[in-house]
Amino acid sequence: MTKKEIRLQYTGFVIFAAKMASVLTGLIFQFIIARSLIPVSADGKTEYDLWLNVNDVIAYFTLLASVLPFWTMRFVSREKEGAIKTGILANLTISAAAIIIYLMLISTVISALGITGQYLPIYFVTSLQIIELHSIYILEACLQAKMPQTIGYGLLLQQICKVVFGYILIFRLNQQLFGAIITSIVAFALQAIYYFKLLASELKQKIRWEYAKEWLKGSLVNIYNVVGNQIAAYIFIILFSYGGEGARGRYGAAAIVVTVITYSSFLAFALYPKLLAERKREDITASLKMVLMFAIPLTVGAIALADSYITILTEFYTDSALVLVVLAIDSFVIVVSGIFNTVLLGVETVDEGAKISLYQLAKSRLFIVFSLPYIHSAITLPTTFYALTVYAQGQPLLAALYVGIINSSARFVMFLVLYAIVRKMIKIDIPWGSIAKYASAAAIMGALLYVIPHPTRISLTVGMTVFGGIVYLALLMLIDKEARGLIFITWQEVKSKIMKKS
Repeated sequence: MTKKEIRLQYTGFVIFAAKMASVLTGLIFQFIIARSLIPVSADGKTEYDLWLNVNDVIAYFTLLASVLPFWTMRFVSREKEGAIKTGILANLTISAAAIIIYLMLISTVISALGITGQYLPIYFVTSLQIIELHSIYILEACLQAKMPQTIGYGLLLQQICKVVFGYILIFRLNQQLFGAIITSIVAFALQAIYYFKLLASELKQKIRWEYAKEWLKGSLVNIYNVVGNQIAAYIFIILFSYGGEGARGRYGAAAIVVTVITYSSFLAFALYPKLLAERKREDITASLKMVLMFAIPLTVGAIALADSYITILTEFYTDSALVLVVLAIDSFVIVVSGIFNTVLLGVETVDEGAKISLYQLAKSRLFIVFSLPYIHSAITLPTTFYALTVYAQGQPLLAALYVGIINSSARFVMFLVLYAIVRKMIKIDIPWGSIAKYASAAAIMGALLYVIPHPTRISLTVGMTVFGGIVYLALLMLIDKEARGLIFITWQEVKSKIMKKS
């Protein structure tokens, strides 16, 4: 497949459909995790807190996992021969070094966090995720440039495996936290194997270490960015340490629900390689319409039924509905920011000739955007520490709410800066008329869901969610002719793909 054959709408809807299908499997897995781990307590921390902390800690040792994939995807999109094989081998080499460092430091890390040594084996086993995540990052980068829709299939495979193995290990074999870790490791492994199989033919190409040299040179800017993002993520370590028992869990439970909102960003998944190849303004507008058509109602629905969603996930954190509302708004900002970030990356030409100049990178708008996480951290970290130690120490609900408000406020400020930068790079036609229609239909749907008595059972909550979706789509089809046409065009593309395969 060449880059010109990538279909913006078809790919977006395939990825989004796979993501939405994974919502059910993801919800089941998180239900298994939450119901199994929250009641178990150790040293003032529930095992659900520890489950989230394991993932928080591992993130610091996968800091470089996305660095080379950033440049690899750009080279693959521009059809540089050997880029795929070179990128995979280079990222696996980085993962080996990361595992060694992790194993050397993890005992000291968990001791500093006040976690007892009985959980050290759990953290040791988790080291396998380091190589898995490095593999998945680089494989998905290559696939995004060649066959972006297959990433949706890989995610679905991972989610189904999590449910199956989670049920067996956690419920049937009563392994709880250890079972949750093993389940994730096995699911990631199967996802990586599937991706490797898709790219098997590309691995026969010659390794081009000169590409790796350019990537490593340019990666200084990427490392600068990922370090900034991880510094910003330290806000969750502060919440874990000072928020009290269940503070991190409350935030995490609400975050799990609103993750569905961020799935709408995958409707613009093919925009990045398309802009690298063709740089058409109409593709940006089309992506904005597709994403916001779903992001707006998902956000409104999450806010309207916040208490129901938290309740069906876990009965222990039913007081976190307000946290969910804050994070729903934050997730919407993340989605919109993601579109503009994609536009910036797609129109940036600093590496167009397969050569990367550090001087030109430092002068580019890319460097300015990569500096935003540091400004974000400068706002959130001291503010969070002060708020939690002075006003909310030992008050888990209040602590989680404060962290949500502080983090989302800073993110919105960073979005405004990003928007201003992108508008200077390329003229973007914002589809205000379409947005108004999406918002109107979503508002009616949200009002209806809000006034109806909110259920506490999973089946009823899912049923009400489906009902809200039907109301929204019916209203939108009624008032927006373009939305009707978009769905028809996408269906025609899906049918043509099916006919080609048959």
